[in-house]
Amino acid sequence: MYDFANSGYTTVVITAIFNAYFVSVVAANAAWATFAWTASLAVSYALIMVSAPLVGAYADAYAAKKKLLLATTAGCVLFTAGLACAGPGGLGLAVPLIVLSNFFYGSGENLIAAFLPELAKGRALGKVSGWGWSLGYLGGLVSLGACLAYVSWAQGRGQGAADFVPVTMLITAALFAVASLPTFIYLKERAQPQPHLQGRTILQESFGRLRVTLRHARRYRDLRRFLICTVFYQAGIQAVVTLAAIYAQQVMHFTMQQTLLLIFVVNITAAAGAFLFGHVQDRIGHIPTIALTLLGWIVMVGLAWAAQGPAMFWVAANVAGVCMGSSQSAGRALVGLLSPPARRAEFFGLWGLAVKLSSIFGPVTYGAVSWVTHGEHRLAMLITGSYFVVGLLILAGVDVKRGRRAALRP
Repeated sequence: MYDFANSGYTTVVITAIFNAYFVSVVAANAAWATFAWTASLAVSYALIMVSAPLVGAYADAYAAKKKLLLATTAGCVLFTAGLACAGPGGLGLAVPLIVLSNFFYGSGENLIAAFLPELAKGRALGKVSGWGWSLGYLGGLVSLGACLAYVSWAQGRGQGAADFVPVTMLITAALFAVASLPTFIYLKERAQPQPHLQGRTILQESFGRLRVTLRHARRYRDLRRFLICTVFYQAGIQAVVTLAAIYAQQVMHFTMQQTLLLIFVVNITAAAGAFLFGHVQDRIGHIPTIALTLLGWIVMVGLAWAAQGPAMFWVAANVAGVCMGSSQSAGRALVGLLSPPARRAEFFGLWGLAVKLSSIFGPVTYGAVSWVTHGEHRLAMLITGSYFVVGLLILAGVDVKRGRRAALRP
């Protein structure tokens, strides 16, 4: 249910509505507008990179994942609602609000992922992760559908984006808050507090646990290699997620309603992909599944780059949908499989660090290329696609059986 709840934020704010609104209305289609959007997200991801391993270490030491998850949820909901105040020319308000809302969203994403190994046995991690990710896309559909209905109603009455987009931020925040309630009512904190270091503050202890993890990182070389792989292939995914609506409107000249409809359908495709590939990865293995999805991403980039009309772009978008749910679900399950049981929240914090680092590289690469080339979004898409190729090459060196043995070794 938490996957269901938080997906509305990334679908509506990051992928479908507020990103295009930020570029066209808040920044008034300035040459630097796309770069400003990606740079704002980069700042939030940098903050998560600094804090995620420490938050994970604290959550493990004090068995506090659920308490921290509640705090991050409240933060994301409040700052998402605050985005309703960001109007035309309101860059000084929109930037800090997007930085803070995305920071709390990403921090919560790491914490909820750390519950996965407590809820599924090793051979079922992929399946259960796929269920969650699939339900998450349905949650994104609910939020996006509610916003699409309101946008259609508002446009029918002659309202512009500056009138109806702020209301969609309130809708998204409210649905996130309500849909997350079952998590905080029913989900149990099964982890037990770890032995504490005497005479240390919470911050000192978190740093101490992190230093121990990094010092012994050579034991987990396959996990380390996969985290490096994650940085690259997630860079491509994050660029697509962050800039999909901007690409559709700037290159394919979609209206906002057409863009919302496209992303609505893609969420259905992504839900199906996450659900089906969740079962597939438990049958054929995590590495072959991720490799298959990365090949699909490479095909998608080629189709989007070559698309001259809406038909081919629709095909590319739905290929991205299938690959999106499956590659992210498989990656989360593999981290759970390769993580030591006593340090799962901490290692999911490192996974979050890798994903957030990629969230800086991918979108900023795209934004910088589009700025330098004066709006060549096709070239930016093609260059960003190279991250999938590098990720596929690194993935070939990951040995799951060896990595699992290392994780279970005392």
